Amino acid sequence: MSKMRYSRRSLLATGAAVAAASAFPAPMIWAQEIKNIKLRQVGTGVSNLNEVGQKVKEDLGFSLDMTALDSDAVTQRAATQPDSYDIADIEYWICKKVWPTGNLQAMDVSKIKNYDKIVGIFRDGKLTPDSKIAQGTAPNTVGFVEGPGSKKFAPEQTQWMTLVPTIYNADTLGIRPDLIGRPIDSWAELLNPEFKGKASILDISSIGIMDMAMVCEAMGKIKYGDKGNMTRAEIDQTIAIFTEAKKAGQFRAFWKSFDESVNLMASGEVVIQSMWSPAVTAVKSRGIPCVFQPLKEGYRAWGGGLGLSKSLKGMELDAAYEYINWYLSGWVGAFLMRQGYYSAVPETSKQFMDANEWGYWFEGKAATADIANPFGKVMAKAGELRDGGSFYERMGHVACWNSVMDENQYMVRKWNEFIAA
Repeated sequence: MSKMRYSRRSLLATGAAVAAASAFPAPMIWAQEIKNIKLRQVGTGVSNLNEVGQKVKEDLGFSLDMTALDSDAVTQRAATQPDSYDIADIEYWICKKVWPTGNLQAMDVSKIKNYDKIVGIFRDGKLTPDSKIAQGTAPNTVGFVEGPGSKKFAPEQTQWMTLVPTIYNADTLGIRPDLIGRPIDSWAELLNPEFKGKASILDISSIGIMDMAMVCEAMGKIKYGDKGNMTRAEIDQTIAIFTEAKKAGQFRAFWKSFDESVNLMASGEVVIQSMWSPAVTAVKSRGIPCVFQPLKEGYRAWGGGLGLSKSLKGMELDAAYEYINWYLSGWVGAFLMRQGYYSAVPETSKQFMDANEWGYWFEGKAATADIANPFGKVMAKAGELRDGGSFYERMGHVACWNSVMDENQYMVRKWNEFIAA
């Protein structure tokens, strides 16, 4: 049955089952089978959202069982247990670790309906024709392979994708402007002794080291060849600068989870730290001033996508493609954009947002009325602007992407020494 390429929706639509009757002797039984399908998705809490699972059931008829883990646990699961999941919702830097294991299968772009509308960052690496591709693991560099079964990344677009992109953002430092009381415009401020005991950085080595690099370069201490692929000497120098600051009492804490970062900031224990956009949003929704601060050196960006387990086949594989096409069709994109993320196909998301929301989140326009997050909490009042401006201003100022270095094992060892120091 799985050889017959019928769209789930068209088959189940009114009258479509009748049209397909000659191909399927028992279309109603087939429709029943669709309801029995359960796809297992593993990923981080950022995008493994219960609301998405509920909407999948409503719109497509099958179930999505989601497990949220931290980045390291997702990497471990995706790389070593391909039978324990159907869909891996992972970041592109994680793909660099997982793809060579052969536990994900390449996806045929001809089956991705909105492929041509996917933002250029994920296809040729360029946001606009004049864009420069930033340092680190840029998504396009690990986004394609030459063919099914290939373990090597292709240098340009092919018919075979490793991940179908879904979510991404430009990250920066979060600050409490009410407690700082002056402008902040550089990554270097994270190590300013003025904030001794009130600074924080995230304890995920692959991401934290990139924040460290942004700080060290902004301070004029190190000029990296590639922040996303440091030499051992650069790693040593970076860790040494931060270990010295740590021993001097610069840091209040090192956070691993979204909630930890929110609580540190909301309580005022921390006034400047590595932060994610929705965490800033969560602080603001409590009525506490918090800014996702644009900095002159630019942003550290990340992007995620959906990958398919090599074990996925038959009707489940068809359902997975249906799910991916649905994911890019707009509803999820709008849901993510209301949290401060971006959709891989912004134009479909626009249909699920009103003009005020689209203007605020995407175009950098002042809100004409209150802006709420997907859960109905007010994030911004009429007249307010989004931190960092429009989509093109923010994603156009990416200095580096989250990445996996050639010296990754050495870097992790040095990171652990820093945390233990």
